[in-house]
Amino acid sequence: MHILGFDTATSACSAALWRDGHITARRFETMVKGHSENLMGMIEEVMKDAGTDYPDLDLIAVTTGPGGFTGIRIGLAAARGLAFAADLPCLGVTTLDAIAHGVEETEREDGAVLVAIESKRADIYAQVFGPRLESPRLEPLGEARAVLPEDLAENWAEMLATKPGKRDRVLVAGDGAERAIEGLKSGGIKAVLSQAPQLPDAAVVAALAAERWAANRWTPETAPGRPRPLYLRPPDAKAPKNGGRLRP
Repeated sequence: MHILGFDTATSACSAALWRDGHITARRFETMVKGHSENLMGMIEEVMKDAGTDYPDLDLIAVTTGPGGFTGIRIGLAAARGLAFAADLPCLGVTTLDAIAHGVEETEREDGAVLVAIESKRADIYAQVFGPRLESPRLEPLGEARAVLPEDLAENWAEMLATKPGKRDRVLVAGDGAERAIEGLKSGGIKAVLSQAPQLPDAAVVAALAAERWAANRWTPETAPGRPRPLYLRPPDAKAPKNGGRLRP
């Protein structure tokens, strides 16, 4: 199976090709702007490095947010366009999920992980992940939400109240981790910074899509519909009072 994955939702742009259990090509670059100008070039380089052409692909995987509004739209538009042109299914993976699965199992010690992404505002985007029952696989332990760092301690206790896991510390990942750790510590919770990459990586996105495709035994006919963006707060831009019409 050939899966093309990419991400433009945060402060990085990346693309990767997953083939038969392995990442065969990858590009990753941090950037605040320029995702639209760089994404297709990265995809072409990845396809060339992997010796793969579009007719060889079986699936497109893309991040759906949370993150920057423009970046999310760029990635989803590219994914939908490629999927439509090549008649391929398309799966979405959240940025929080991608970062959580970039944390090594040995680092989290079967405990939970708090992922925190910068919103470039007072709040951060956060979600808790951890193992369920006896499985070491990470699953969401609560909904993704936009939350102030100083409110995290209460939210963390809430999410873990009935969940198994290692509770003597919180492992925090993501580019909002430092602010999240400060908030947790102010609430009396021990928190440590994960050594995992702070931003989503298309290699993780593609691998996660492969795992979920196999686990759900999807086929192109039974696959979920096109992925939708995950926005945790309304956009800053507002429609003009006159509806955008020119004033006389």
